[in-house]
Amino acid sequence: MHFSQKNFSPDFYIHRYPLARKLKRHHHFYLGPTNSGKTHYALIALQQAKSGVYLAPLRLLAMEVRDRLVAAGIPCNLITGEERVLMTSAMHTASTIEMMNPNNAVEVAIIDEIQMLQDPDRGSAWTAALVGVPATSVFVCGSTAVTTPCLAVISAMHESFEISYLTRKTPLILEDDSLCGKHYSRQKLKSKSQKGDAIISFSRKDVLTLSARFRQWGFTVASIYGALSPEVRRTESERFCNGQADILVATDAIGMGLNLPIRRVIFSNIHKFDGVASRPLNATEVRQIAGRAGRFGIYDIGYVSVLENDERIHIEHMLNMNDTSDIQKLPISTQYEQLETIATQLHTRRISEVLQFLQDRTTLTNPLFEQSSLNNQIEQAKLVDINAPNMSLKDKFIFVCAPTSLNVAFEKDYYLLCLQSVALSNIRHLPKAPIWLEANSPKHLEEAELLSQNLSLYAWLGFKFPQIFIEHDAVPALRKSISRYIENALLTQSGYGETSREVEVKFLR
Repeated sequence: MHFSQKNFSPDFYIHRYPLARKLKRHHHFYLGPTNSGKTHYALIALQQAKSGVYLAPLRLLAMEVRDRLVAAGIPCNLITGEERVLMTSAMHTASTIEMMNPNNAVEVAIIDEIQMLQDPDRGSAWTAALVGVPATSVFVCGSTAVTTPCLAVISAMHESFEISYLTRKTPLILEDDSLCGKHYSRQKLKSKSQKGDAIISFSRKDVLTLSARFRQWGFTVASIYGALSPEVRRTESERFCNGQADILVATDAIGMGLNLPIRRVIFSNIHKFDGVASRPLNATEVRQIAGRAGRFGIYDIGYVSVLENDERIHIEHMLNMNDTSDIQKLPISTQYEQLETIATQLHTRRISEVLQFLQDRTTLTNPLFEQSSLNNQIEQAKLVDINAPNMSLKDKFIFVCAPTSLNVAFEKDYYLLCLQSVALSNIRHLPKAPIWLEANSPKHLEEAELLSQNLSLYAWLGFKFPQIFIEHDAVPALRKSISRYIENALLTQSGYGETSREVEVKFLR
């Protein structure tokens, strides 16, 4: 079956944002490594502007910038997929990048962490911001990894730009000696660890295990990993910032814009599981994580280390590599109008079939853009088609875009309950607060994390289907109770005995 590409051409994508096209925007690129002041300089311009928007890669960073502007006496809204906190007379907004409003013109916009264009799942949100944010001055902050394709798009839009390349404010030094020498040793790790260290692991279990161990060794510890809500991450960050925690144990979640007083970053492993297989850390990851060491104004030098001598070679190589990405085209997302057109031509209501057709049969041949991979959306769409076959295509698309992890059984089950509620037009109430929320035992930590994820889905869907998810306004109170439980549990949980590295070492022996 032949399918017309006319409505999906790159020119059509550029002109999808008519307000941005009218503004004759000027782009200021602040590019450089971590700890170079990129976002700081852009935020000064945002604070001085009469109106503006900060587009964040994380809800936590949107919250931090909102708080910074409010503290400076500038009313600022907070808008994410889960919440709308609006202030009277506010002309500034801090939002997650997916919530960029293409219909509200402002004086200044900040697009933070532009290298996230490389993200296979979320990169298209950065493309949409670069092409569509309606601001006279657009500040683009991040590494130099994706500068070339960004400038190609800006030139195609006939918009102007300038680039400021920034350098680190403090030196970053890779230590000559690893913490454990030739072979990993628990005792050597204990003796070499110091206040101000951040130990980086790449799984929740390893973070919890190492956190428990450092507490046993007499250190106070803060823990940060992806399953924690932004509220808990903020509390843990503050504990480390104000000295309540000697050591931070974290995943690479700290690599995204968190400003922490880290003296030394220690990689507990140089491999991470990316959802498919274990692979070595790449240059962008190493730079983003290692660069958190040596916060300007607190430490004169930032240090980086590893656990075994052989691992030092890889980290050194990644730190010295050119950070340029191999992406040549910017990813763009699927729009509902595209799906509606295809569904009409195919005479189908199965959204998985429509998405599969879009991925297999439609391509963009222009050098500027490429369609984002739809593999994850197609898998989610199959589940929607099976469990809600008669739902409208538009509602199906909403559920295809809903934030959830279908590979986690607890989240998948709740997602299906929400889907069925909408399909049957049945009211869905908030999950009831568990009895264990009032307990002092940390044994329900994972349950609390999963419950927090379900609350996020409820809150997100509450804006899409307010007549179904009627207790949207009660989410913050329950979330706060769950966050307090998690924060207390992190202080007393006992980990999992051995880290994945220690299990591997034992197996090899």
